Amino acid sequence: MTSLRGLIAVALVFLTANVAMLLDYARADVQYFPIPAVSTSKNDGNDVGLIVPILKTDPDGELKYILAPMLIHNSIVGMRGAINLFQYEPGGREIRLIVSVAEKIERRVVFSYADPAFSQGRYSLNFSASFFKNATARFYGIGEATSESEQTNYTAREGRANWQFGVHVNEVTQISVGQRFRQVSLQRGATDLPFTGEQFPSVDGVQGETLIFGNRATFHYDTRNNLVSPTDGMAVKAYAEVNQNIHNGDHPVYSRYELEVKKLLPSESKHAILIMRADLQATIGDQVPFFEQSSLGGQNNLRGYGVDRFIDKNLLSWSVEERIHMVRTKIAGVTADFEMAPFLDTGQVFNSFNDVSFKDYRMTPGIGFRAIVKPNVVGRVDYGYSQEGGAVFAGLDFPY
Repeated sequence: MTSLRGLIAVALVFLTANVAMLLDYARADVQYFPIPAVSTSKNDGNDVGLIVPILKTDPDGELKYILAPMLIHNSIVGMRGAINLFQYEPGGREIRLIVSVAEKIERRVVFSYADPAFSQGRYSLNFSASFFKNATARFYGIGEATSESEQTNYTAREGRANWQFGVHVNEVTQISVGQRFRQVSLQRGATDLPFTGEQFPSVDGVQGETLIFGNRATFHYDTRNNLVSPTDGMAVKAYAEVNQNIHNGDHPVYSRYELEVKKLLPSESKHAILIMRADLQATIGDQVPFFEQSSLGGQNNLRGYGVDRFIDKNLLSWSVEERIHMVRTKIAGVTADFEMAPFLDTGQVFNSFNDVSFKDYRMTPGIGFRAIVKPNVVGRVDYGYSQEGGAVFAGLDFPY
């Protein structure tokens, strides 16, 4: 019987060859090149493999498409094959499609569409849908004082769908409304750690299937000079969300709130940019599933810890980083900027605002490296140090 590993390899080679030929036939400006992929993650294990990005640019040199097939061996879930497709259009319009299959448990299909200047700039429109099984998710319990020795593992089997429609009140202010649907069930994970369902059976959200339907209203104030790769300005986001836990008959309704402020302070040459971020999150209600509460740890806050290291109803966090321009060069026909970014993240989670204490704040210093193809593409790798060692994260955007 043909192994899954062989099927993935054949599919990737076939798609890569055919897409490349189609693009060349259209006489597009296309570049492609293999990149060794080596990474490590606190929760997700070690990766070794190959990525073959295919880049298409328009006659002016602006990036239009990225097709990135990849074949990776992961130390936890085995061979993983994936196809990543990104399309970039004028006005910031962007389409993403990601399909991934691993030998052990994991599956992922993600589609998203974002148009910040919909209908000649009067509105914004976003929608996305995804299904995935993440076999390396971790849970330590609820609260700031959880111990690393309490670490458990589970597979998060999730389906998500959401939409958001915004109206531009003026050039820097937007009000939007949206809805989301989330289906979650916990299954056994792929590691040798204890199963979350057995270690924390009484925690809300651990047992059975959870169905969440939410309605959100959001206020945006944004003076930044670019949505993806800004160098100056300020952004404020505030939202209020009312959710219904459909399978919870006793306490089905709860609400969530967030206020986030980001400020960029560039040097005169803009070769160094100081970025500061403050975030406040609050959850009001009873029997809220643990994965719907606020969390610290991961690629966007407290980067010295693994994803969702600390979980509770409320959150306060601060971050600061200095993005320092290092070099500009051409790669595969497109202009890329490279940055170094030392940073410091701090924050805490808590059940009640009466519990807030400065002595409970966790701090994670670190350093990041960024590759930017303006105006639409940002690739990054961040390393953060913590009392539990450290963590490495990679992504296709800035952390904030």
